[in-house]
Amino acid sequence: MKVAIYGGSFNPPHLGHVEAALSVYKELAPDIFLIIPDRMPPHKEMAEGSPTAEERLELCRLAFRTVPGAQVSDMEIRRGGKSYTADTVAALRAQYPDAELLLVVGSDMLLSFEQWYRFEYLLRNCTLAVLSREEGDKPDLKARAAALEAKYGARVVLLRHEALPMSSGELRQLLRLRMGADRLDGAVYEEIIRRRFYDALPELSWLRERAYEYLEPRRVGHVAGCESEAVALAMRWGELPERAATAAILHDITKKFRFEEQLHLCREYGMICSNGELEHPRILHAITGAALAQARFGVSDAIAGAIRWHTTGKPDMTLLEKILYLADYIEPNRDFPGVEGPRALAYQDLDAALALALKNTLDELRDLGEEPFIDTVEAYRWYSREN
Repeated sequence: MKVAIYGGSFNPPHLGHVEAALSVYKELAPDIFLIIPDRMPPHKEMAEGSPTAEERLELCRLAFRTVPGAQVSDMEIRRGGKSYTADTVAALRAQYPDAELLLVVGSDMLLSFEQWYRFEYLLRNCTLAVLSREEGDKPDLKARAAALEAKYGARVVLLRHEALPMSSGELRQLLRLRMGADRLDGAVYEEIIRRRFYDALPELSWLRERAYEYLEPRRVGHVAGCESEAVALAMRWGELPERAATAAILHDITKKFRFEEQLHLCREYGMICSNGELEHPRILHAITGAALAQARFGVSDAIAGAIRWHTTGKPDMTLLEKILYLADYIEPNRDFPGVEGPRALAYQDLDAALALALKNTLDELRDLGEEPFIDTVEAYRWYSREN
């Protein structure tokens, strides 16, 4: 019986790791294939902002779910302390006394293998299965394998593998810059964004694609227009354009949900709606949209706040909240009586534009015989005083 062991920090587990696992399965055809994320690597500190060991375990279960025969093991995490490979091999040797243990290592690890903790024990108990990480390193690997075989009686096999040029450290940096989605399994990337591991920020193209799934087709144009307007306003008034874009992309994600679905989301996210909010069901999508944006996309409180108040407004809004409220009101696809006034003012006096937009909204509601929501009334009082 052959037992393959592929361990590492997997911080995060990326497509290079998955391709390596597929090569192991193809070349070795193990009877048991264990993917073992470590709890605490003995040779380095975990990068700042890294997920916990248990969270990395869950990311690994997502990343390697498509690899035939692969089992993601928590044995090193359960064991606690520093994760020495020799301790893992000892446990597996006791569990599978007659098995051939195939220890998967990268080419750089083979070259430095004599520095490993209890390396001679590992060479006595394992066959080293070496994955090449760089083009042109085969001669060095063959020479190193021959030296280990001659000196220690080691068994070394070189796997045919086209390594993807990826580094977990570089990927962590890319994730902070709204890049790197193409280097991760889609489910892994989504979980990293949702939990904001590594201080990751979503690629806006990815965010649009996911957000638009929530929209009725006729609303996509409005959301795209709102995004472009929000970015322009952010650049004019000193807000971060990508924060404004994120808020605009997500601001209507629950707009199409029926009243009963809105109430279900409120219960799901532990929100208690006031009688006034329940009497104005058209504003519920702002409340549930903010909660969903945080739960699925991990947005900051500031962005969630902008989504929360984009429909009613409120007194003393933040800059981002003002920008999203006005972008939603004046975006290029809007064409209704009164829109031109706030549209003209928005790039001259943000608060004056806000006051006029709020007044227009209140006038329209009263013309329709509808009672305006109290937050809108109070927002108008606030901004009309300012202007």
